[in-house]
Amino acid sequence: MKTLDYIALTLVIIGAINWGLIGFLGFDLVRVIFGDMTVVSRIIYALVGIAGLYALSYFGRLRSE
Repeated sequence: MKTLDYIALTLVIIGAINWGLIGFLGFDLVRVIFGDMTVVSRIIYALVGIAGLYALSYFGRLRSE
């Protein structure tokens, strides 16, 4: 479970950096690297989204500690 937490956290950080670049500079790093809505970029966006949803479980685990 700990490995999954690290993977999810890494993907959430990547997503946050990308959204920060979009917000501040209008620069979409995923699109630049993988193309405009190619299959690979859509998979990356989907994985980041799933990781964000999974990261919601961190709140429940923090409360239980």
